[in-house]
Amino acid sequence: MAKRSRKYAELAQLVDRNKRYPLEEAVELAKKTNVAKFDATVEVTFRLNLDSRKAEQNLRGAIVLPHGIGKTQTVLVLTKGNKQEEAKAAGADYVGDVEYLEKIKGGWFDFDVIVATPDMMGELGKLGKILGPKGLMPNAKTGTVTMDIEKAVKEIKAGKVTYRVDKTGNVPTIIGKVSFDTDKLVEHVVILYNTFIRLKPSTVKGVYVKNISISTSMGPGIKIAPESIATK
Repeated sequence: MAKRSRKYAELAQLVDRNKRYPLEEAVELAKKTNVAKFDATVEVTFRLNLDSRKAEQNLRGAIVLPHGIGKTQTVLVLTKGNKQEEAKAAGADYVGDVEYLEKIKGGWFDFDVIVATPDMMGELGKLGKILGPKGLMPNAKTGTVTMDIEKAVKEIKAGKVTYRVDKTGNVPTIIGKVSFDTDKLVEHVVILYNTFIRLKPSTVKGVYVKNISISTSMGPGIKIAPESIATK
């Protein structure tokens, strides 16, 4: 553990905390300062001038990144009748209804995403205190409460990620793995940036994008110059 800490300290010195790096340079630096011995996750965090307490500024949604995120997510579909066959055909890992609700109550969480049809939300809502804190409660805004089960499952398997602004205006989103080519990670950052710019609420005054940083699972944060993304 001490050796890892020294390695982190050495690599962290490569990062100028006061500098906002051009996008490509920031991505390369994030890959270079990764200290993990595994293929670490790369995450970008946008600090936006949003107040999540205001309904129109509570940014939340989902987007399919073209190169995926380097991980196939495990999908649980909660539905009834013919929709169960649709879910299985689409590639869902687990499909059912009340029996899975009981398993979740008992502490089972061998999945990454829940997709549910609207008729299941009454029962699912009773598990809000369990699923909510883990970020697992399905939501129509992210496309996980839907009658189009096939589309939802296929998009998640293709690399769909969700985003949500927190109380401080931060929107953290996974964009891939350290092993990804730089241009693919760059493209994902640009897509997210353009998405958030397009969704900017009309009630926001002043600077909208306050800060953008990129980091790996165990690496230091690196600030990105917003203007280097805006020109892409």
